[in-house]
Amino acid sequence: MIKFKQLLKSIVATSSIICFVLIYQSCSKDDDNGPGTTIQDADQDGIADAVDNCPDIANPNQEDSDNDGIGDACESEDLPLHPCIDGMAGPYPCNGYDLMGHLNINTLSGDPNEEGSDIWGWTDPLNNKEYAIVGLSNTTAFVDVTDPIHPVFLGRLNTNAGSSAWRDVKTYNNHAFIVADNAGPHGMQVFDLTRLRNITNAPVTFTADAVLNDVGSCHNIVINESEGIAYLVGCSSTNGGGPIFIDINNPTNPVNLGDYTAAGYTHDAQVVTYSGPDTDHTGKQIYVGSNGNTDQVVILDVTDKSNVIEISSFTYPQTAYAHQGWFTEDQKYFILGDEVDELNFGFNTKTLVFDFTDLDNPVAHATYFGPTPAIDHNGYVKGNEYYLANYRAGLRVLDISNIASTTNTMTETGYFDTYPSSDSADFNGTWSIYPYFESGNIIIGDIDSGLLIVRKSN
Repeated sequence: MIKFKQLLKSIVATSSIICFVLIYQSCSKDDDNGPGTTIQDADQDGIADAVDNCPDIANPNQEDSDNDGIGDACESEDLPLHPCIDGMAGPYPCNGYDLMGHLNINTLSGDPNEEGSDIWGWTDPLNNKEYAIVGLSNTTAFVDVTDPIHPVFLGRLNTNAGSSAWRDVKTYNNHAFIVADNAGPHGMQVFDLTRLRNITNAPVTFTADAVLNDVGSCHNIVINESEGIAYLVGCSSTNGGGPIFIDINNPTNPVNLGDYTAAGYTHDAQVVTYSGPDTDHTGKQIYVGSNGNTDQVVILDVTDKSNVIEISSFTYPQTAYAHQGWFTEDQKYFILGDEVDELNFGFNTKTLVFDFTDLDNPVAHATYFGPTPAIDHNGYVKGNEYYLANYRAGLRVLDISNIASTTNTMTETGYFDTYPSSDSADFNGTWSIYPYFESGNIIIGDIDSGLLIVRKSN
């Protein structure tokens, strides 16, 4: 039975409420609905919902050990590590994104002096568990992020050749494919991700399931999953860094299909089986290469790997280093980042949008300037949102639902700043992000801070 004094504290003195609560009896009041209206008590713990600090789970004594206004019975282990409250998630500036979990560089690499680089994700089709694949200067780390509050470091696959500030990874057919730049004869490592299902004594030091030694060091790897082809770009090879075509339909038996040299060095690229508005190219394998310090973006038809056709190429004003770009999902627009223009010209983060309605004649469409001077790095589209790895400004999330307009083309709707001390134009903070998990969790690969897992705030 609830003590009388405790009952008095739960009486709300408005609308002439008169409650006499005895155990197993309902509260009633006279109000506009007439006499005898039942006071709501969803969890049947004798405390009216209006004043219950845990209205959905019985908490009759109203315990609240941390005095946060939420009853202990409602405190959940699924709460974020640091929710975004008043613009901060623990030590990190934020807007609309909570920090769910974090593993630092030392945990992932085994050495606090190493650095983070690229990141990608894999979802196990057998059980829908989610994994982060984190590139570091000395290794590649594998983390089970299914429970983002308690990420599990499963192990690492060490570098084939020396340390590298640039380690890149993509996935296909339940395998990870890993390259590294400026790392000697590293080749392309292949790792069977299904091995992560049965780790019983983590962390484990893994060995690769296969290594393609046809290449030495490569800056980047691009995979077009619909054709099962990996494109290795920026490689230290006789082709000058142009794309090398690798058939990975049998992942542990990759086959070199040749390369393309005429367009020169490619820093990063996206390859799609084209379904966009230019019907002249429907069904073709279309390669859009961001060609680094050549200040050029090139569009290639790579359907026939032995007969690559250049469709078009273009530059843009105030070029410095054409770094990376991504199609919108309708393949009508291409969003491009230039990695060094903020440094060279002194403006805020600059993102360019090109109209690719006619692949033979791409047209500059719009330019977006962010709120900080930070350098932009990798950006990815998911639905009507563009997720930008913005180095010292962290993750920035942009609404692109108005991208057809030449004004207000993008609007920033949220951010999570992984480098709180500065937003200046320098090479620290968020290297890349992976926003494609069905859970809504977003994994961030940070140069200085390792792996961060964030989620849009409720």
